[in-house]
Amino acid sequence: MLKYSYRAKDREGKTVKGLVEAQDEKAVVALLKERGLMVVFLKEVKGLEAKKTLTGFFQRITVADLAIFTRQLSTMITAGLGLTDALVLLKTQAKAGLASVIDDVEHAIESGVSLAEALKKHEKVFGKVYIALVEAGETAGVLDEVLARLADNLEKQKEFRSKIKGAMIYPVIIILGMLGVGVIVMVFVLPKVLTLFSEMGTSIPLPTRILIAVSGLMTRFWWLGGLLILGLVFAWRAANRNASSKRAIDKFKFKLPILGNLQKQVALTDIIRTLALLVKTGIPLVTALNIISGGVDNLVYQEALLEAGNKVEKGFPLAVSLAENGNFPPLLTQMIAVGEETGKLDEVLFKVSGYFESEADHAVKGLTTAIEPLIMIVLGIGVGFLVISVIMPIYSLTSQF
Repeated sequence: MLKYSYRAKDREGKTVKGLVEAQDEKAVVALLKERGLMVVFLKEVKGLEAKKTLTGFFQRITVADLAIFTRQLSTMITAGLGLTDALVLLKTQAKAGLASVIDDVEHAIESGVSLAEALKKHEKVFGKVYIALVEAGETAGVLDEVLARLADNLEKQKEFRSKIKGAMIYPVIIILGMLGVGVIVMVFVLPKVLTLFSEMGTSIPLPTRILIAVSGLMTRFWWLGGLLILGLVFAWRAANRNASSKRAIDKFKFKLPILGNLQKQVALTDIIRTLALLVKTGIPLVTALNIISGGVDNLVYQEALLEAGNKVEKGFPLAVSLAENGNFPPLLTQMIAVGEETGKLDEVLFKVSGYFESEADHAVKGLTTAIEPLIMIVLGIGVGFLVISVIMPIYSLTSQF
């Protein structure tokens, strides 16, 4: 499909400008003619995708951006505004990265495709779950309701992630501050002080010699630190691209003390809430499980959901399929069994997702509570070692007089 910029006249003689997507110029003319427009000027637009890619690189689209866009789109459609008109209005209010995506979606819809089809071209932005829900809403004729539910889900997701990030800010700042001060002291302050001791001919104790050696390495071979960091980044990316190594990493993450439990709670909250939304919208359970598995970053849960989907397709209940996997807590499978028996699976899933969200909050508080004394202990040991390394030569020097 090619993009064309056009200028045309409507039935009242007014000039209309815009962009349209079609196979060729004849298709554009025919499409505009159906809308009652007579083409005056037509030109193929080239280089637009590269520009959008560059814009998107510098303007990252966040969950908060999608939540606002979805809420506004739902409100406008509920108020009776046409889909293309709503997108035009939203395009003017959105930031550059999202505005570019909305613009592309609007032109695709003008070409005759559905909203879900238009969104599929931007799957990395909206995700499989979002697109599947929009498609279900269009099919059932309840797009405004589905968008409202989607907006609720995105807002909860944003709020939940903000809580976790907010709780982690304090320990991260303290750790970065410790590292920064340590590097400054080791590279710029200690070499001058310790060199003075060496020149005065005093006997240097072992802790001070260790400090001199470390300071010398950091001063002379600082570039090795940069290479080591780059090497670790590349190794991490390579490991995550390989299925077996990623599976091992993801399993190891869950075994970490305190932090592992937090990651489990966060992953389960997202999975259950999304599954509840998909089921409530009327999407078949097998399809819902497959869609969610594609959006889960953790390979352990990704494979577990695919396996559960295959078992449900063969006729097994969802509760049994998840229980046999072993990666889901008994409480979840028991509650799902109750939901399946009563025919209120979506309601039960929403309630369970709230429970796991609460558990994740407690895990975050536990993590920050455990990290704070640990940071103080490490900081105390580090400061104590520096003090001993500097004071011992001073004591040795004064004892000579």
